Amino acid sequence: MPELRTDGQGLRGLRTHLTRALLGAALVVPLLAGGCGSRDTGGTQDGRPLVLTTFTILADMARQVAGERVRVESITKLGAEIHGYEPTPSDLKRATGAQMVLENGFGLERWAERFYASLRDVPHVTLTEGIIPLPIAGDAYQGQPNPHAWMSPRLAKVYVENIRRALTQLDPAGDATFRRNAERYSAQLDALDRELKTSLARIPPPKRVLATCEGAFSYLARDYGLTEAYLWPVNAESQVTPQRMARLIALVKERQVPAVFCESTVSAEPQKQVARQSGARFGGVFHVDSLSLPDGPAPNLLELQRHNVETLRAGLAGS
Repeated sequence: MPELRTDGQGLRGLRTHLTRALLGAALVVPLLAGGCGSRDTGGTQDGRPLVLTTFTILADMARQVAGERVRVESITKLGAEIHGYEPTPSDLKRATGAQMVLENGFGLERWAERFYASLRDVPHVTLTEGIIPLPIAGDAYQGQPNPHAWMSPRLAKVYVENIRRALTQLDPAGDATFRRNAERYSAQLDALDRELKTSLARIPPPKRVLATCEGAFSYLARDYGLTEAYLWPVNAESQVTPQRMARLIALVKERQVPAVFCESTVSAEPQKQVARQSGARFGGVFHVDSLSLPDGPAPNLLELQRHNVETLRAGLAGS
């Protein structure tokens, strides 16, 4: 069962951050002005509990399990870069009345403690609970966990079970609905796992190199036998050094990788430079930290994965 944390660490964090002029009272005043009254209503205006998630992909997963019993909203908006996100006063005002926050964990949402502090007694649930993380490569990170576990359809099922348990604790009367929805969604993830395995098996083993901007595909690469290469380990730094670029260019040349890629939430210009200097081509954009607009290529997690793998397969096949 994911732990529901309501300790005092967030309040201490709030006191620290209140000294920062960029946020200061602007983050707190809107919530204090209307927060208590709204929270007393027990949820949203339509009577359903309000559950927040830290980013759009978790919101999609939670909605699949919640059905119509719970209103789910993402704190960050479509297209937002999650690692270095800065909560705004409007984010906090919109969070008024929340009953629970669902987070990824593994160090992804370093900004969230300020948010939790302002929400005071609202519990938050870590959805990677029970997952053994892969470490971020590089001495600078000293084995810190790679946070992108949702990119593995197999591990996404752990998220689903943790969501189910959290929602059941919030709304015990919805247990049967949450269980039924979770089973259905987990079956879809199993089918996606088989689909991705079949699609990626068509790529000749020597060409199975996933060269992208961020090291966000470690779990996917492990599950499907890909070699992962990238310009920076996490988007929190998103500045490529000459040494990293030179290493990636050398690898692309050595392995004769046909195409390199980038993610939708960062600039693709450094990777396009890799393509020019290595003789590869820029193969397209992946979605990792955010869904696309509803009419885009990644409106939900299942379509996000299909889009990414098809983009990868087409790029490496040279089509």
